[in-house]
Amino acid sequence: MFKPEGIIAPILTPLTAEEKFNEKELRSQINRLINAGISGIFALGTNGEFYAFSKEEKIEIIKVTVDEVKGRVPVYAGTGCITTQETIELSKIAKELGVDVLSIISPYFAGISQDDLYRHFSSVAQAVDLPILLYNIPARTGNNIDYTTVKKLAKYENIIGIKDSSGNFDNTLKYIENTDPRLSVLAGSDSLILWTLLAGGTGAISGCSNVFPELMVSIYQLWSQGKIEEANEAQKKIRPFRNVMQMGNPNSVVKRAVNLLGHPVGPGREPSNCNKPEIDAALLKVFELYK
Repeated sequence: MFKPEGIIAPILTPLTAEEKFNEKELRSQINRLINAGISGIFALGTNGEFYAFSKEEKIEIIKVTVDEVKGRVPVYAGTGCITTQETIELSKIAKELGVDVLSIISPYFAGISQDDLYRHFSSVAQAVDLPILLYNIPARTGNNIDYTTVKKLAKYENIIGIKDSSGNFDNTLKYIENTDPRLSVLAGSDSLILWTLLAGGTGAISGCSNVFPELMVSIYQLWSQGKIEEANEAQKKIRPFRNVMQMGNPNSVVKRAVNLLGHPVGPGREPSNCNKPEIDAALLKVFELYK
C-alpha cells in the first residue's frame, strides 16, 4: 500500500481578481513546486481553500492538477465534506480523475463524537478503493480524531495514515506510539516537521512549502541524511514567517506571501482575503531574512 513521505505541498488554488479559478497559474505553481523537490502535490487542502469552492469547481481543480503533474509525483486531493454521502461521492469522482491519495478531513461544523468519526471514516474506506490519509485539524473542525479511533480505523488497509494539524505534539506522539505501526503520521504544523520525523513520522504536508519550497524540502533531506543540527537550523528559519501568519487567516497570509514573491496566485476567496498593508509590510520585512 502507498506510503506518504517527504514534504508534500498543499498547493494554493490561484484565482483571478474576479475570484475565478486560474488554471494557467495553477499549472505554473505545480511545476515550480515539483522543480523545487516537493514529494507530492495536494490539491484542495486548507491552503488550497477547499472550503471556498463548489463541487464543480473542485472537480475542475482536481482535473487540472492530475493533468499537469503527469505522474511525476503523487497527487493528493482533499475530498472530505461535512456529510459522509457527499464525501464518498466526491472521493469516487477523484478516483476516476486519477488521484493517487485521498485526504479526508474530519467533518466540521456539526458536533460529532468519536463513534461518529469512526463510522464516517469506515464508510468512506469501504466505499472508495484508494489510499486514504486522515486529516486532523481540531481548531477548524471542532473535533480531534482520538488516537484510539485511529487505532480502530487501522483495520482498513486503505487507511494509510494521518496528518496531524492539531499543533499538539503529544497528540502526534500518540498517533505514532499507540496506533498500528504501518500507519504513516505526517506533520501538519510546519513548526513540528523535524520533531515529527525524529519521533517516527514520515513527512509533512507543509503550507509554508508554497512560499519557501526549497527550504521546507531541505528539512526532510537533511534529516534523512542524518544531519540533524543542520535540519534544525532549517526548521528554525521558518519561525519569523509563521509569526506573520498569525496576523490573519494563516492560509490566506501564505497566499498573500506568494503574490508578493512575484507569483500571481491572486486573492483568497472572500471573506478570507488578507490584502492588508500591515500584513504586506510584515511579510516584506520577513522576506529580507531569507535573502
